[in-house]
Amino acid sequence: MKLHSPSTAGLLSITAYDAAHIAVNGQRLTRSFLLTPQRLIEDWSPASFAALTEADMQTIADLGCPIVLLGTGSRQHFPAPALMRPLIERRIGVEVMDSFAACRTYNILMAEGRDVAAALIIEA
Repeated sequence: MKLHSPSTAGLLSITAYDAAHIAVNGQRLTRSFLLTPQRLIEDWSPASFAALTEADMQTIADLGCPIVLLGTGSRQHFPAPALMRPLIERRIGVEVMDSFAACRTYNILMAEGRDVAAALIIEA
């Protein structure tokens, strides 16, 4: 699916997705990644929801965004509270959804000027 958003010149947005990839500003990504309006961190380590670790969550927390959208792959899965500890301790709001819903929500919040991060799992 191709996505079209309002003018967001100079910011990173999600421009397309399908079962095998997600595109950021036209760049096709096939591995899990972290995204803020100003920064793309490619090759974030989890290859699936089951592979998600507390260290991965710490990497998200270190981005410093007050809102995080956690895209858990093709289906929505809720992490155990212990896994969420790095985000909870920093009082970071987390919304958990499937990765495609997280893509759409990220674009809306980013276009509104919100300080948001998307942590998107792309399953191999």
